[in-house]
Amino acid sequence: MKLDTVENAQTDVNNSSGEEPSEESAFSSIRSFFLEVSLLTKFIVRFFAELFKAPFEFGEIIKQSFQIGYRSFYLVVITGFIMGLVLTIQARPTLISFGAEAWLPAMVSVSIIREIGPVITALICAGKVGSGVGAELASMRVTEQIDAMEVSGINPFKFLVVTRVIASTCMIPLLVVFADTVSLSGSYLGVNLESDISFNLFFNQVFASINFIDVLPAFIKAFFFGFGIAIISCYQGYYSGHGTEGVGRASNLAVVYASLMIFILDMIAAQITNLFM
Repeated sequence: MKLDTVENAQTDVNNSSGEEPSEESAFSSIRSFFLEVSLLTKFIVRFFAELFKAPFEFGEIIKQSFQIGYRSFYLVVITGFIMGLVLTIQARPTLISFGAEAWLPAMVSVSIIREIGPVITALICAGKVGSGVGAELASMRVTEQIDAMEVSGINPFKFLVVTRVIASTCMIPLLVVFADTVSLSGSYLGVNLESDISFNLFFNQVFASINFIDVLPAFIKAFFFGFGIAIISCYQGYYSGHGTEGVGRASNLAVVYASLMIFILDMIAAQITNLFM
């Protein structure tokens, strides 16, 4: 499908979804949903088609990796530390009531590594990275910078979309690793607020409770989280409507759809993981 055809179809989706629910028929809602899904699918197919074509924008990939990874690092680290600390403080009274306080390091570590760390980190990146990418590409569409790149012989899809998706897919799993590590450090501090446990004893219990089936699925789904966040954000921005309203709408939908995608992928990953346990 040509670019102008995709833009017209995307505009129809935006216009139909902007109507009041009372005026929109059920058929129109279903049609808009499947049209949106089909356009996103073609966008993903186009990404993989462009992925292995020259030129390879390594400089732009490094730049976007810095934008996505480094500039999200401090927010992810602070959130991870607080997450581990609060989870430990909240879980302690319940475990004490069952006489299982000794299981606190194991319970917190499994919870963080399996679910909380990847999901919370992905949601933070969906809000920060998703809104930023969606608004940036939408602004470029509104100001006709993307059209100017095409006229000058530059492939805007390769330069703008492929580089951002690769950077997000690679950086978000690394952010998850940092978040898990800092969360366990916060948990160690939470444990020592009311008891005295050595650093070696705490992390010996943590590593004794974690096995390969806990780490690998969490790391793999972090790649899918990164890919999904970037591809949805780029799609919303690249084919946004014209005007300032289109920029705001693209940024908002990027965050909403990326967050919803994270929960859906996490549910699917949990079911697949349970089959091998």
